[in-house]
Amino acid sequence: MGLKDKRQVEKNKSFFQSVRHAIAGICRLILEERNFRFDLIISAVVLILGFIFKINLNDWLWLFAAFFAVIGSEVLNTIVENVVDLIVGPHYNDLAKRAKDIGAGGVLLSALFATIIGCLIFIPRIVSLIK
Repeated sequence: MGLKDKRQVEKNKSFFQSVRHAIAGICRLILEERNFRFDLIISAVVLILGFIFKINLNDWLWLFAAFFAVIGSEVLNTIVENVVDLIVGPHYNDLAKRAKDIGAGGVLLSALFATIIGCLIFIPRIVSLIK
């Protein structure tokens, strides 16, 4: 007379089930990951600047490559952190720290890439506005 466990352990049965799980994952990122929210806010500000400065298609492509590089690396870093926490639990482990630090380093590198792209696109436009 126990309730059947409703947690899914088998493969997704349909494409739509996969999409629902993916959306749930994105919602979890937004709700639980401060840095992911920060990345989304910065991306929104840069999008607004892109519209204000009327950037060309090529610049939009670079901006979106930068957005998704940062967001993608943030997602991968979150995965690494969760898997490491699952394995080591509340205990300190040098390898766990190394994995988390390397994941965070990957996010930092992608953020540096995005910053360089943003500067290359927007600084000349801001300088021309000032002149």
